[in-house]
Amino acid sequence: MTTTTSGGQPPRPSAEPQLIPDLPDDVSINCLSRIPRYYYPKLSLVSRSWRSAITSSALFTTRSLLHTTQTSLYLNLRINYSFHWFNRWEEGPRMKVGREFAAAGVVDGKIYVLGGCVVDSWARSVNWAEVFDPDTGLWAPVPSPIEVREKWMHASAVVEGRVYAMADRGGVVYDVGLGKWGNVSKRLDLGWRGRAAVVRGVLYCYDYLGKIRGYDVEEDVWKELRGVGKGLPRFLCGATMVNFDGRLCVVWEGKGSGKEVEIMCADIEVWKDGDGMLSGRILWSDVILKVPNGAAIVHCMAAEF
Repeated sequence: MTTTTSGGQPPRPSAEPQLIPDLPDDVSINCLSRIPRYYYPKLSLVSRSWRSAITSSALFTTRSLLHTTQTSLYLNLRINYSFHWFNRWEEGPRMKVGREFAAAGVVDGKIYVLGGCVVDSWARSVNWAEVFDPDTGLWAPVPSPIEVREKWMHASAVVEGRVYAMADRGGVVYDVGLGKWGNVSKRLDLGWRGRAAVVRGVLYCYDYLGKIRGYDVEEDVWKELRGVGKGLPRFLCGATMVNFDGRLCVVWEGKGSGKEVEIMCADIEVWKDGDGMLSGRILWSDVILKVPNGAAIVHCMAAEF
């Protein structure tokens, strides 16, 4: 039996409302993807359908095609503010030793943590270095000779399967495949300033003049990144970097207003020229987030999901 309305017409099937009236949803998604990401928390309050669209894979894909983003940035600020899609933290398995100012890196899907032990016997601890296997959910000690152990680590990076950890006096390197430890080169030690990122085997950071440089591990030499000087400020402090889907992503604190600080971001394509020098091209640069005045960037990372 078929029901009809009072006018004799069958009732229209229920449907989700359009994101933007009189526009197909795919066009609306295209519009939303062009809006700077720091507006997304406010846009998610418009309606349930907008909140769903902003966290959807369709928006993520569209932004990727427009080269506005490939992954999600996680910014950890000193006011314990974090910006990510799920807005949820989960406690993981504990390490065998409590740590602070430790070095960390991921090799072959496993997390390696070095130094920063807070126990009194940190120099003799068999757990000075540990590795976490996500498949088993377990931490295990990584054997290390006592002569490489430092308590505080101020920087770390992974280059071609080797974990580099910088201490107050020099630094150490651990080759995961060979299970061997060594000291970092003096040239790397003297040139490594601030937070670094590794892209295509080159470690990037900024020098004392605020310019981005790259360290070629095989050649043991620092090279200035050409082609980006006019589009970026001088990074004397407060900037951090990350490998952003095979590109160099730089995040820093802008000026903002009296009550807010603008978090700036630049997505840079980098490559090695025929003469062996490093060059880059800024694909885009914009404000990605606004935070209360007094906040400062501690670290950033990129994650795919």
